[in-house]
Amino acid sequence: MKKESTQGTLTWWQMSFIGIGCIIGTGFFLGSSIAISKAGPPVIIVYLAAGIGTYIVFRCLAALTAAHPEKGSFRTYAKQAFGSWAGFSNGWVYWSCEMLIMGSQLTALAIFAQFWFPKLPLWVFALVFALLGLLVIWLGVRKVEQMENMFGIIKISAILMFIIIAALALTGVIDRSGGTADAAGVFHNFFEKGWTGFWVALLYAFYAFGGIEVMGLMAGELKDPKDAPKSGTLMLIVLTVVYMAAFYFVVTLTSIEKITTDESPFLTALTGYSLPLVPHIFNAVLIIAGFSTMAASLYAVTTMIMALSEEGDAPALFIQKEEGKVSKPAFILTILVVVLSIILAVLLPDRLFEYVTTAAGLMLLYNWAFILLSYRKLMGKGFRDGLFVWTGLLFLGLAVSGTLMDSMTRIGFFVSLAFLAVIALATWIKLKKAPESGA
Repeated sequence: MKKESTQGTLTWWQMSFIGIGCIIGTGFFLGSSIAISKAGPPVIIVYLAAGIGTYIVFRCLAALTAAHPEKGSFRTYAKQAFGSWAGFSNGWVYWSCEMLIMGSQLTALAIFAQFWFPKLPLWVFALVFALLGLLVIWLGVRKVEQMENMFGIIKISAILMFIIIAALALTGVIDRSGGTADAAGVFHNFFEKGWTGFWVALLYAFYAFGGIEVMGLMAGELKDPKDAPKSGTLMLIVLTVVYMAAFYFVVTLTSIEKITTDESPFLTALTGYSLPLVPHIFNAVLIIAGFSTMAASLYAVTTMIMALSEEGDAPALFIQKEEGKVSKPAFILTILVVVLSIILAVLLPDRLFEYVTTAAGLMLLYNWAFILLSYRKLMGKGFRDGLFVWTGLLFLGLAVSGTLMDSMTRIGFFVSLAFLAVIALATWIKLKKAPESGA
């Protein structure tokens, strides 16, 4: 494999912090409500299992990055491992994944806003947040980077704030007269929803870790790319511990039956206590945090189509023309994707978040499976590497198959298959008609 010469400025611990900021988003703040309602108290273990599976995927990507830093990261490795068809399809799977994630986050933001204005329809809020996000993207790369650095701190602060308040409520420091805190009772009938709920919830736990692939794309920013494994290990340990602690307090402070996708489970856990201002402050933080990840997804959708265009895997009209700015055709395509998301919010307001989140999570895992297989092909030749890869694929396979166990998640599974079918058809046409020239 060809090794690119890169020299970044970030230390490994700075990269860890950026990674945490990129990963924490609406998949955690709202998507976790699906995992909690499906699994019940075992959701704590579900997120531990997802953390282990995510760690396996990251270690494989980090090993590839440390040995051979590439601008295209996982897309380039897929192409080197399996040929041009793999790079083409992998890029479009990731673009589709980010498109769905953006739609999921846009819907989540609208749900957060309805906490204050319950009578206004979702699509109104979705339109407002979409316009603001598009404005940020149009202002250029520097604005996106500045916003993500600032909002990353806010996201981490929101989780720590919840954990501190929940701990105070649980210990009786805060009045619990309106709450249902029961630190011991949460372990009674721990598996009352059965293993099926655990199985279904696994996908949404993985979804909350979505973003580790960004660490691979940003490897060139590290002073030493060989520090990539170290930065990701710290990041995933911190995230897994924080996630488990947060969900322990959620299932302790409120009953599972009260958790719905109509609001963040963290707000649900806090609203029963004598905290008149805290839920509103927390909801404002959720909107700020969610907006940052939504804007990041908008940026990813736009820049990915430009990168695919530069490599001949998308029409040439999307190629970036001005340094630091997105191309106008790519921006227009992103607008069309946003419009489609808003139309879906009008047509499917009741279950939209569940459907889109399920499909987005599945597309993310398909991309991760590519990372594992690329590592196995390029570097993981030994028995231990093979065991490592197949263990990771087992985790991903369990998460994907779990969606078939529930009528709601099953729809998202078939939506993801439809995306794969379209991408497979496009890949076949490309290879048949223009095997060397690209799109």
